[in-house]
Amino acid sequence: MNSVGFTLHELACFLAVAELGSFQKAATRLHRSHPSVFAAVASLERQLGLALFDRGGYRVAVSAAGEAFLDRARQMLDSARQMETQARQIAMGEEVRLAVVIGDLCPLPATLHLLRRFFAQCPATRLDLHFEALSGPWERLQSGEADLIFHHLEQAEVRFDARGWQRGRLVPVVAPDFLDFPVHAGITPEMMRPYVQCVIRDSARNGVPRDYFVVDGARRCTVADQFMKREVILQGMGWGHMPLYLVEEDLAQGRLLSMAGDHFRESELELVIARRRDVAHGPVATRLWEHLVAHLP
Repeated sequence: MNSVGFTLHELACFLAVAELGSFQKAATRLHRSHPSVFAAVASLERQLGLALFDRGGYRVAVSAAGEAFLDRARQMLDSARQMETQARQIAMGEEVRLAVVIGDLCPLPATLHLLRRFFAQCPATRLDLHFEALSGPWERLQSGEADLIFHHLEQAEVRFDARGWQRGRLVPVVAPDFLDFPVHAGITPEMMRPYVQCVIRDSARNGVPRDYFVVDGARRCTVADQFMKREVILQGMGWGHMPLYLVEEDLAQGRLLSMAGDHFRESELELVIARRRDVAHGPVATRLWEHLVAHLP
């Protein structure tokens, strides 16, 4: 094999001929002359030491060696096009990456639907999607690791520009037969102290970890996300507060029971989209924010 130094043009000619089965059609697609396409393919074959096409029939056919090389050639051209697009985006001042954090209480289908509609129109901007719990989203936003978060705010936070998105409900639930007594509205924290409570682990790396609705003195089972927490409760390994959207069907089907009553109440909180006020936002991040605000209920 000769020393390989083929060009992107030669790869493009090879792929066009392979897809169209004709040097003339490939030349038309690439806006090149027939001889130039033929010469590019011949040069590529010479450098690779492979016959990429069977030219014996009426229609040019990809050879076995050409088939083996086809996928790799496509990948190389795609990578080159992506690099070119990224270079143009950098030159225009647009971000090539946006980091978005989704908090543990946000309904994933609705959240991802909003993001999908936007990023389908921005193929050159990579979406780095993260899932964080409790104070993790706030920490990522404040540290600059996130451009935007979907989460809730405990109080008015002047550092963040936050827009109300939807209301989230939390309901205390337990599996049938988990307790040694019937589920009723008068259950007290003292009655629940002997039972394992499943709680979410705060994903923040700094500061004092937060927790909510925790019964003092009760044994705990700590998990990283709401999906694991739901499964732990369904399996009768603990009880806890869950986002209603995740357990609504379980409650309707009797797989879980609500403990809401005089002492363990359902809670409602406002989910928001939020970004920092004190930093400049790039054009893609700005368009994403405008897209989300425009689709708020």
